[in-house]
Amino acid sequence: MSLYSEYLEEIEVRKKDLGLHPKPIDSEELLSEIIAQIKDTGNEHREASLNFFIYNTLPGTTPAAVVKAKFLKEIVLGQEKVEEISAEFALEQLSHMKGGPSVEALLDIALSDDANAKAAGEVLKSQVFLYDADYARLSAAFKAGNAIAKDLLESYAKAEFFTKLDDIPEQVKVITYIAAEGDISTDLLSPGNQSHSRADRELHGLCMISPQAQQEIKKMGEDNPDAKVMLIAEKGTMGVGSSRMSGVNNVALWAGEKTSPYIPFINNRPVVAGTNGIAPIFLTTVGVTGGIGLDLKNWVKKVDADGNLVKDANGDPVLEEAYSVKTGTVLTIDTKAKKLLDSEGNVLVDVASAFTPQKVEFMKAGGSYAVTFGKKLQTFAAETLGIEAPVVYAASKEISIEGQGLTAVEKIFNRNAVGVKSKTPLHTGSDVRVKVNIVGSQDTTGPMTCQELEAMAASTISSDVDGAFQSGCHTASVWDNKAKANTPKLMAFMNAFGVITARDPKGVYHSMTDVIHKVLNDITVDDRAIIIGGDSHTRMSKGVAFGADSGTVAIALATGECAMPIPESVKVTFKGHMKDHIDFRDVVHSTQAQMLKQFSGENVFQGRVIEVQIGTLLADQAFTFTDWTAEMKAKASICISTDETLIQSLELAKSRIQIMINKGMENEAGMLQGLIDLADKRIAGIKSGEEPALAPDDTAKYYAEIVVDLDQIDEPMIADPDVNNEDVSKRYTHDVIRPASYYNDRKVDLGFVGSCMVHKGDMQIIAAMFRNMEKQGKEISFKAPLVIAPPTYNIVDELKAEGDWELLEKYSGFEFSDANPKEAARTKYENIMYLERPGCNLCMGNQEKAEAGDTVLATSTRLFQGRVVEDSAEKKGESLLGSTPMVVLSCILGRFPTLEEYKEAVDGINLTSFAPPSKDLARPAIPLKAV
Repeated sequence: MSLYSEYLEEIEVRKKDLGLHPKPIDSEELLSEIIAQIKDTGNEHREASLNFFIYNTLPGTTPAAVVKAKFLKEIVLGQEKVEEISAEFALEQLSHMKGGPSVEALLDIALSDDANAKAAGEVLKSQVFLYDADYARLSAAFKAGNAIAKDLLESYAKAEFFTKLDDIPEQVKVITYIAAEGDISTDLLSPGNQSHSRADRELHGLCMISPQAQQEIKKMGEDNPDAKVMLIAEKGTMGVGSSRMSGVNNVALWAGEKTSPYIPFINNRPVVAGTNGIAPIFLTTVGVTGGIGLDLKNWVKKVDADGNLVKDANGDPVLEEAYSVKTGTVLTIDTKAKKLLDSEGNVLVDVASAFTPQKVEFMKAGGSYAVTFGKKLQTFAAETLGIEAPVVYAASKEISIEGQGLTAVEKIFNRNAVGVKSKTPLHTGSDVRVKVNIVGSQDTTGPMTCQELEAMAASTISSDVDGAFQSGCHTASVWDNKAKANTPKLMAFMNAFGVITARDPKGVYHSMTDVIHKVLNDITVDDRAIIIGGDSHTRMSKGVAFGADSGTVAIALATGECAMPIPESVKVTFKGHMKDHIDFRDVVHSTQAQMLKQFSGENVFQGRVIEVQIGTLLADQAFTFTDWTAEMKAKASICISTDETLIQSLELAKSRIQIMINKGMENEAGMLQGLIDLADKRIAGIKSGEEPALAPDDTAKYYAEIVVDLDQIDEPMIADPDVNNEDVSKRYTHDVIRPASYYNDRKVDLGFVGSCMVHKGDMQIIAAMFRNMEKQGKEISFKAPLVIAPPTYNIVDELKAEGDWELLEKYSGFEFSDANPKEAARTKYENIMYLERPGCNLCMGNQEKAEAGDTVLATSTRLFQGRVVEDSAEKKGESLLGSTPMVVLSCILGRFPTLEEYKEAVDGINLTSFAPPSKDLARPAIPLKAV
């Protein structure tokens, strides 16, 4: 059977079973067969083949795009003749193919003596996705006196690819659609359990919100052709949690604009909004698509006649509606005045934050990529011509405040800034380009990152990136057909691109399913580094890390840079003393609770960097805090460390990187050894005193400062999704933190110890608890299932060497096997302990899940509805989050323990070595050293 026949069969299946259009073509072999049928004028499939070729072939650097660009070039040069595709039409199609083979084809034509050379040159003037090889060709042709090359460079120097685009409309009419009340997680827009389909955009679009919502949005758009449907998080924040480009893609698919008539199922320019704005990571993805993200402020805190906050019975501020955005409300966004107007033209709210000069440029260009590449192209052209590039783009915002010290994040940005003109250090609010040191791609967003890299015609990792890793952790639990189809292809692409991959396409080294955040934490070897990762929990305890969408990860891999404003910071320090029975996870939860209490329910962490002084903890343990800051809705976090502790953390990182080398994971560029060398250099700088551990200046300014009182933490703390709260907007917010005694005798249906929130110490605590029970003569059995998933293989190996793994095996009823991994997800659990493969497991919810309606107690991070556990007909599923010892004991008892039972179980166990630094780690200002 031919590939084309197989494709037709697939089309029928998609149409019959799913109601979908033909899948876009990325196969070189299939498109070659289609081209052969186009050339055969008598072929029965010729008309359909023409449509597939023109309208259903993926652009960029896909194998199919290579074949398409070659054939279109042959048509332009007259080497092939297709009646339906003129030379002019062929050039038009090439102009929509974004780069890579299409730019190569256009340059071939433009720099030739062909009659269409000038026309090809005009098309090239609209292109921005050019790379070093393209620059070299243009430069050589210009020096050789080629007139078209000169004309092209002059156009690029003027940035005509940007200036000739239409300005954004002065008014954008929208019609509201409330997607949900309360915070909207990206799981609602792109569920984790549908991650396998993200690269198939039309198919994945079917999982957004619900089929009913999709049809409602579609009908609203059809009934209001002059308006855009604006998706809203009513009384909440839009896009919290995971960094899903697929979430924005789905919104754009249903409520955006078609990007190109020749590129299937890729839309842009959606409009999204939230009462409390857009989550920082999600707002980045909105910028990638050239969309608009609004902070509505349509619910405000109620005050009494004396100006005091009015609170409800729980002590939470009472909200009152400032204006209505109920579904079907027609509003207007005045992009010039930067106001949101009602149907009569009255101003409802200022939306200036959505229309900064930089964001407007993204909107005009159809997305941030075009701006990033356009700036680089303009600089190249001006330098080649030997002229000063005219100011076209909004200047980088450079704010420098005389006499004011720098926060830790300000120091990191200043050290890594690219193209800054200011002679003095920059402060919060400055908008700059920065070097990215470490990049991480995870496996359920990785296929989209590959698509983004192909779309921007990138073929190899930037030499500016120090380290990059592609994980296999989100698909670790079950090696099912979906994982088998997607993961090897992903690993092969990333490995060829120059990224260290968890799985070896050649099969030389053991497949690693280590949790990505743990690996990134290990390969970050400088506390002044900037890390970009394709997951919201990219929150390293060295440097500053930003969770990002798949597109921003692609930009970072391809260019070694990213652009963003220097964020505000909140300073967190500690006082008091830890009680022996308190776990560090309880400190993390209490930090959130104490912050909310101090600020009358206002989350001052949201959208800001948390600079936390837990510098007496090694990076492994400190990560538990920095990781949870994603749930605090912080933009990022920085752990301020002592010199001694940082050196220990870097030595640990070196040893783990060496293990990766020993396993055969090193690439041809020697990336892993390069990281060890950087770690040695950093250690030398600390020891010499020339470059001590990163610390803020003692004259730095913060948005807020919080002192967490450890003496207030008397018992374990639980993060609760509050699933039965009468106010729907307050469910699944991560902000309900309660003492464990609140749950006395509450039944626990399943426990989970795993995900990125645990480290080796957690596994040792489990073993120590078992030893305690053995000494006390107690039977170790489980009245509720306990699932344990260590985060990395290194931890398993170390536990085996030290004897703790043997004890865990003794009481387990299931142990993972890499030789025979599970091929199907569990649907039922026995009352035993499961020792699972390293990876995300239940936390991700895309493979393993608890039984519907269960009350789950987990060390995980997610309270999203339906993520770890779905609702049943009888009751809502809930995932309560707590410490490792609390989870383990609850599974042994089948219920929450009393405080006395808990203290007995952890008696004599060193749960954490954390003690606050003896003094504030801020230092007097010293001169910065740039990269």
